Amino acid sequence: MTTRPWIVDDDLWARIEPLLPPWPERSPGPKPVNDRLCLQSVLYVLHQDIAWQLLPLELGFGSGQICWRRLDRWQKASVFEQLHRILLAELHAAGELDWSRACVDGSHVRAKNGGAATGPSPVDRRKTRSKHHLICDGRGTPLRVITTVANVNDITQTLNLVDGIPPVAGRPGRPRRRPESVLGDKAYDSKAVRRELRRRRIMPVICCKGVPNVKGLGKLRYVVKQTSALLHQFKRLTVRWERRLGLHDAFVSLGCSLICWRRLQRTGS
Repeated sequence: MTTRPWIVDDDLWARIEPLLPPWPERSPGPKPVNDRLCLQSVLYVLHQDIAWQLLPLELGFGSGQICWRRLDRWQKASVFEQLHRILLAELHAAGELDWSRACVDGSHVRAKNGGAATGPSPVDRRKTRSKHHLICDGRGTPLRVITTVANVNDITQTLNLVDGIPPVAGRPGRPRRRPESVLGDKAYDSKAVRRELRRRRIMPVICCKGVPNVKGLGKLRYVVKQTSALLHQFKRLTVRWERRLGLHDAFVSLGCSLICWRRLQRTGS
């Protein structure tokens, strides 16, 4: 991987540029900063977790205020959610998605400034945290992430994760959005969840409380732990600084997109 991961290469930019909302032809004020440079500043913040006002101008970025507003503009246009869906479709077309199973898990992140979807941590109530609920395919490709208050039970988000998987095109026929099975640990033990998954024609493979774990389940579920670790390698996602949930979720979607992009590059597509 490049030593400057915030640099946007031409192939990735070709996928992102058509998604960006156009500027009005006669917008007031000075000429806006180049979108590609603003995107690189967003990637710099995502990787380095630096305050917006401390962006190094010598790298050619605009001011922190300009780049923050550009991120806000892109978030409202769902740019990174669309990018994530496009990259999933390309992975699906290349045969790199494993729909035979999906894995779910949750992880906590510190929320320094509070805001929506933040609250007391179940492990340390003196600290305010949020929780990332993640579902990935059998190879660890992130399909959907939901941010909630830290003390939200994992069970409550299982169906939201499954139903929130975007329709993934890329192959003949209808877009795919349902895995064949869902794997979860004892935190997802619920008769109601199992019943609803079966109603969706999805086999639940979930450990039951009070009995030994399903044999071999850990070896199949390790991919979701790995994906969660990859997502939190982006320093901006290890600590949540954004009070607005939409901006935090924009960073999360961008992180998922970058994970998908790296996997797509390894396929040579």
